[in-house]
Amino acid sequence: MKKQHAHDYSPKTMDALEEIENLKISGQHQESIKKAQLLLCDDPNCVAALEEIADNHVSLDEFEKARKAAEHALKLDKSSYTAYYILGFIESHFRRWPASVRYLARANELHANNPEILRCLGWSTFNSGKRTQGIIILERALNLDPENSLTLCDLGVCYLQAKQFDKSIELLKKALEIDPDNKRVQECYQAAKNFSKRFSELGASVPLLAQRNVRNFNRPVTDFKDHLILY
Repeated sequence: MKKQHAHDYSPKTMDALEEIENLKISGQHQESIKKAQLLLCDDPNCVAALEEIADNHVSLDEFEKARKAAEHALKLDKSSYTAYYILGFIESHFRRWPASVRYLARANELHANNPEILRCLGWSTFNSGKRTQGIIILERALNLDPENSLTLCDLGVCYLQAKQFDKSIELLKKALEIDPDNKRVQECYQAAKNFSKRFSELGASVPLLAQRNVRNFNRPVTDFKDHLILY
């Protein structure tokens, strides 16, 4: 993840941040956290280290620890869009949609037209009840990153919930072509085809069935490590 801040970090700090980032990318989250904590001992105001700690904790499903690190980062720097993004994702994980939208909207204000922020914002907006707006935001994210299988899947699920089966199948099929081993995409694609078939066979009775069963897909399609690809 490229850092957003213009702080004049020393060469030593920059080297440490690079090591922390590489450890995180390789999945060595605990070691990455330890290195970031050591960096904070030398520089307690290093916002980037706090962001890395929050990021790693979310990858480990340690959401309260991630929240504390993100909130600490915001105390030091109110312009940390990564911290707002992390807090927004945490709220979406627990399906607290309005709070998630507030955090993600703020992240988008600070760092506009980032496809990953827009993807998460669109998903939370859709699930907060503003379905049309959520789909529009997800379409923007897809326009910025057309080959992103995660955005394709999220948008496909939204269209599935909106009972636009043909559009849903089209998007999910493309997501599956890009990422054929993604189990979540496979499940959503199969569900869209099944609901479309039932709709054709049974007509008006299917929307109620689809509305009830599609709730099983009312969650993000990936782990957080796939979300934090910020540019």
